[in-house]
Amino acid sequence: MGRNRSIMSDRLKFELARELGVADVVAREGDFGSVSSRDCGNLVKLAIQRAENTLTPGQ
Repeated sequence: MGRNRSIMSDRLKFELARELGVADVVAREGDFGSVSSRDCGNLVKLAIQRAENTLTPGQ
């Protein structure tokens, strides 16, 4: 089985990119290839925080 399958939907990734202020880069280039490593790391960090908040409601 290949690793090409994404865990996050493109919609969620773009929403997170918008929150972090890098959605313009994604929209201009058409993918996340031009997003800096630091910003990609911040996207992952935000996704993890969201997942944790989903698993622990009331916080």
